[in-house]
Amino acid sequence: MSNELLWLLFIFLDFGISIVLFRLFKKEGLLAIIVMNIILCNIQVVKFIDIFGMTATLGNLLYGGIFWATDMLSEVYGKKVAKKGMAQGFAALFIMTVVMNIAILFTPSSYDTMHPHIMAIFSLMPRIAIASLIAYLISQYHDIWAFHFWKEKTGGRHLWLRNNLSTLISQLLDSLIFTLMAFAGTLPFTELIQIIITTYLLKLVVALIDTPFIYLGRMLAIKMGEYFPDKS
Repeated sequence: MSNELLWLLFIFLDFGISIVLFRLFKKEGLLAIIVMNIILCNIQVVKFIDIFGMTATLGNLLYGGIFWATDMLSEVYGKKVAKKGMAQGFAALFIMTVVMNIAILFTPSSYDTMHPHIMAIFSLMPRIAIASLIAYLISQYHDIWAFHFWKEKTGGRHLWLRNNLSTLISQLLDSLIFTLMAFAGTLPFTELIQIIITTYLLKLVVALIDTPFIYLGRMLAIKMGEYFPDKS
């Protein structure tokens, strides 16, 4: 199976799981998606793939699911709960980074065969870890602000518009902040630009695909009596 087809199937799997978690656990399901995806995508980010003629990291896919969950929280439960989800995601990423970097300090047993692999995944340079945390916090904060800004401007209509406008700009911010903070000065300028463009293009596709899923999520919320759009 080609990387392109597998990538598209992975997108629908991620959003499908997200819908199921929301249906089963409601608000807590959406919060779990943010925590789960932020941890998984920061593990997957070390895997590079060739897709659509570009080289990219696999973590970009699950990162889009975080923005879907944040927009769902904003739409269904309001800004306050969406900010709670953002904070929980930040805490999860920070704790994982600290805990796993402490774990690799332990001297492995002579029978251990996994330590080098764990080291390769979790021994992130402080600069990359800090870049990831800051990019996440800023992009998520903007996503929540922009979602409610466009919701107010459109009088609560056009869910597709506020979902896409908030996510597309937020994903651009994330790509710019992370790439520049993590790699500026260590890579040629042309390579930095290429990484930003390829990363953002893939995030753009994921953001557009999530549109029908946010409508499905809102429909489920109304059906379950979980739709509270007037909450701040």
